[in-house]
Amino acid sequence: MSQYEYDKDGFRFRKANKSAWHYVRKVLMFFVVTLSLAVVYYLVFALVFSTDTEQRLKNENRMYARELPELERKEELLADVVEGLRLKDDRIYEEIFHTSAPSMDPLSSVDFLMGIDSIPDTDIVSYTERKLEHVEESASTVETNFARVMEMIVDSGFVMPPMHKPVEKFSFAQTGASVGDKINPFYKVSIRHNGLDIIAPAGEPVFAAADGTISEVIRSRKGLGNQVVIDHGNGYFTRYAHLADMEAVKGRKVRRGTRLGYVGVSGNSFAPHLHYEVLRDSVVLDPVNHLFASVTPEEYVSMLVMSVSTGQSLD
Repeated sequence: MSQYEYDKDGFRFRKANKSAWHYVRKVLMFFVVTLSLAVVYYLVFALVFSTDTEQRLKNENRMYARELPELERKEELLADVVEGLRLKDDRIYEEIFHTSAPSMDPLSSVDFLMGIDSIPDTDIVSYTERKLEHVEESASTVETNFARVMEMIVDSGFVMPPMHKPVEKFSFAQTGASVGDKINPFYKVSIRHNGLDIIAPAGEPVFAAADGTISEVIRSRKGLGNQVVIDHGNGYFTRYAHLADMEAVKGRKVRRGTRLGYVGVSGNSFAPHLHYEVLRDSVVLDPVNHLFASVTPEEYVSMLVMSVSTGQSLD
């Protein structure tokens, strides 16, 4: 169909003559508009709608985001447990077998995640889970072996050193100052402290930490106050001081768990607590190192930290 345009000079219509550029411009404008609409449609579709593959990947990412923090927390917990077991192992060799424990490389996060860069992202979670399961099995095996060693030692008639807590209701939060130079609560000067302060209410029962024979029963209003000393054999002695009432008789044989008396404030005691000492061949040992058989690895590590960080004793 022909197109016409109005001629203002001749006051008439005439057939319009369009140049080639006019048609090229229209074609270009058509493509620009079409392309712009296509881009807008794509963006709207991409932001609002998802393909099956995209939806699956989004779901996997959300799942990984939920699982990875839990796996990281579990790894930290297992690392603490393994460290506690390592400390137990060291104490067994040093205190019972009188030798250093075999050297073992600690489990670090670097070793734990070694090779993870070469694993596809979709497999990281399952890889981490498998590694954690392996660590759990290793920790369980060490704990089982520890229990077997303890049973074998007992069955063989070996004289066990004191390794149990002297008060029944004892948690790491009750750990006071241990062996070392501590501030005396009365004189406010640094004095050598030869035992572990176990914070407990007055009247709390005190028990023998291991089998043995009562070698001393001392009643005093000074120093360590009322105290009981037990000879466990093989050079080991334990002292239980600042007791209130005592149920111990010198020369009597006792079993682990035999009640010796009750927590008190006899002697120079700033507050109710049990002053507990462990000695071997007259050498003062740190009692914290002898409580690993009756607490969890986590509690044992916490007790070590608290006993070292507490700068003032209670006697």
